[in-house]
Amino acid sequence: MVADAKNSNISKLEILDLPGGAWTFELAAKFCYGMNFEITASNVADLRCAAEFLEMTEDYSEENLIARTETYMNEVVVLSLEKSVQVLSACETLLPVAEELEILNRCVNAITVNAVKEQLVSGLSRLDCDSGPVAFKGECLDWWVEDLSGLRIDFYHRVVSAMGRTGVRSDSIVASLIHYAQASLKGIGKQQIWNPARTNTGAMENGQRAIVETLVSLLPTEKTSSIPLNFLFGMLRMAIMVDATLACRLELERRISFRLEMVSLDDLLIPSIQACDSLFDVDTIHRILVHFLQRIEEEENGDCGYESEGLVSPSHGTMLKVGQLVDAYLAEIAPDPYLSLQKFVAMIEILPDYARVIDDGLYRAVDIYLKAHPMLPEHECKKLCKYVDCQKLSQEACNHAAQNDRLPVQMAVRVLHCEQLRLKNALSGSSGDGFFSQKISSGVPSAAMSPRDNYASLRRENRELKLEISRMRVRLSELEKEQVFMKQGMIEKSGNGKTFLTSLSRGIGRIGIFHGPGGGKQQKSGRKSRASEGKTGRSRRYSVS
Repeated sequence: MVADAKNSNISKLEILDLPGGAWTFELAAKFCYGMNFEITASNVADLRCAAEFLEMTEDYSEENLIARTETYMNEVVVLSLEKSVQVLSACETLLPVAEELEILNRCVNAITVNAVKEQLVSGLSRLDCDSGPVAFKGECLDWWVEDLSGLRIDFYHRVVSAMGRTGVRSDSIVASLIHYAQASLKGIGKQQIWNPARTNTGAMENGQRAIVETLVSLLPTEKTSSIPLNFLFGMLRMAIMVDATLACRLELERRISFRLEMVSLDDLLIPSIQACDSLFDVDTIHRILVHFLQRIEEEENGDCGYESEGLVSPSHGTMLKVGQLVDAYLAEIAPDPYLSLQKFVAMIEILPDYARVIDDGLYRAVDIYLKAHPMLPEHECKKLCKYVDCQKLSQEACNHAAQNDRLPVQMAVRVLHCEQLRLKNALSGSSGDGFFSQKISSGVPSAAMSPRDNYASLRRENRELKLEISRMRVRLSELEKEQVFMKQGMIEKSGNGKTFLTSLSRGIGRIGIFHGPGGGKQQKSGRKSRASEGKTGRSRRYSVS
């Protein structure tokens, strides 16, 4: 460069774009003048790129800097997972030269190969960990998980993708993903969740978005992989906050739906970051339920035979658990004053009827919503209460509904009518309302129907029969409790000349239908006054807590 300079009296030479900068040039100069220094994992990448730039090849000197750095890479770096990670991390400031010199690919391959070796060597020790105490199991996690969390996201993506192709365990990859997310997404704090006007826009938010989308794309695809649900929900919350792509969010929602019956209520309470919207992200939970129902339908369509082990199929048991979870979720979001009736009703309608054996949870959620929205019009109150099946309410819920002034009068009448029928069946010794026997008698398939339609019809009727059996079990449990109550009442009042019918009406009744002497007219006038009050206006009834 000095020889090629036009000015022969040049006293200053500027070298532009030298990889590693002045610090690396100083080491290269020391190498030229025979001054000792140590090649390490922290400077070998800079020296290799600088030596390539300075053309320090064997044509000018034996064992020149290129050859010395290559020897260190081949004999030291690629044999150590830790040093390979260190060299790969140093390449972040050496692009694109490090890419052209294949330093990145060699480090990625070395990390993958050494991870597989560690996996094979630690097989026996992992078995010892699994059989050991819980405190010792935490120490058996792969030590390289923490080292990878310091890589840039694009380098980390290359490493984990190569690990997945070479057979590294899924649980190790998941552990690495969790640790990387915890280390790199600390900037998303709780103050950003509830603040729609957050200010972390620009490069920071774009970087967080890239991290979230990359980590989701690296999740193992095997259905047997045990990805913690709290991690999936955490990533879903972050994806919503950084406005990740729709495909990224749908993938997380789909994975959650596969184990929705194992989800806790706190996981579903995802805050909404949209301005002038409800406090909770109801739309996301609704989409998760859609994925869940699609999965249940696919499982049922894939089952080409009848269930032979027990009366309740796994899919039906899963549906019942999800039904209870959704009812609890509805009760949690019902007090939200910004929650529209349309979204609330959509969450109720999403589940089929057989997902709820008892409607107590649904009734509680509806009652809370009516209390939190006292200005709801009369016709919308009636529309909302129609989703509660009075025949599926327990004795306690019926007692509450019969005296609940927030409910429309029509629903209170329906509750009293259902309780009267239930009491009548109990007095007459009937086991139910005839629904069970009707379903059995109608279960014969028609010859005019195709075999597929016959199977679909039988499967639907089988599901309804299972639901009715579950209802009968609940009713039987209630009757057993009432029988104990009646026996105690008969023992206490055996000397007062009380008849069995009177004890039965006081034990099972307790619903305002049967009363003592002089109580019938009073109840009738009370109901009439309540009905007249409903005609004149709902404002006075809403004032009752």
